[in-house]
Amino acid sequence: MDFCLTTDALCKQYGHFKALHNLSMHVPKGSIYGFVGKNGAGKTTLIRLICGLQKPTAGGYSLYGIKNTEDKIVKSRRRMGAVVESPSIYSDLTAEENLKEQYQILGIPSFENIPELLKLVGLENTGNKKAKNFSLGMKQRLGIAIALAGEPDFLVLDEPVNGLDPQGIIEMRELILKLNRERQITVLISSHILDELSRLATHYGFIDNGHIVKEISARELESACRKCMRIQVSDTKILSRVLDSMDIEYEVLSNTLADVYAKINVSQLVLTLADEKCDIISVQEHDESLESYYVSLVGGNAHE
Repeated sequence: MDFCLTTDALCKQYGHFKALHNLSMHVPKGSIYGFVGKNGAGKTTLIRLICGLQKPTAGGYSLYGIKNTEDKIVKSRRRMGAVVESPSIYSDLTAEENLKEQYQILGIPSFENIPELLKLVGLENTGNKKAKNFSLGMKQRLGIAIALAGEPDFLVLDEPVNGLDPQGIIEMRELILKLNRERQITVLISSHILDELSRLATHYGFIDNGHIVKEISARELESACRKCMRIQVSDTKILSRVLDSMDIEYEVLSNTLADVYAKINVSQLVLTLADEKCDIISVQEHDESLESYYVSLVGGNAHE
């Protein structure tokens, strides 16, 4: 598998505080990589390092196979676009004027692609409206337009839906999917809003206390979080024996609780268990969410 970004035992320390500790992650080309962690877990620190805004204390990273210690990393970093913490925009300029400024900074001689870029992010009709009068969602989309000015194929977004209203979140989601599917742009999204991330990501990296706890694809996560019937009984030993005889896959959670991964005839199961002197107390559908999966990995509150 080809990767846009890999890190190798990456560390960043501020005094005695370890913001990143032996962090190793792999962002596949063409993916939407959900970088999941609580506030303060180290997400923004990682982004600042790969953008060249800070230097590692130890370890390293590679962009498109170029190590951060090589001179060529500057050229490799030009393939990235990033919105870190908050969009870097000029409040007293229009959307078009902001893009013209970015084009000049990047040394792009022609402004002919700006109307297309504004249309891509849904800002083609903002005219002479100053950026200071934009909604938060519009500012975020302008920030992305600025990040796209150099035609990157790797886009890094730090908490892109933070503070947005429901409509703004939908617009941001649709834009990110469009960039990934139609323009084949790899996207790294740092977020702690897990419900929204689950609608986008193809891969996940879970970070806690500056360390990657687990990397997993969306397909693997779906399998891990698959639907089941959660059954509470008087004795799971008897339930296990009955389910084994029916060749049904299950997982015992406690002396009275089990998850059954198959469609079952509840009436038949009740009668069979009754013959074995085992009572069914409750049966309910269970579908583990991304949030509960994350909490089971790191503990605590996912929205902290």
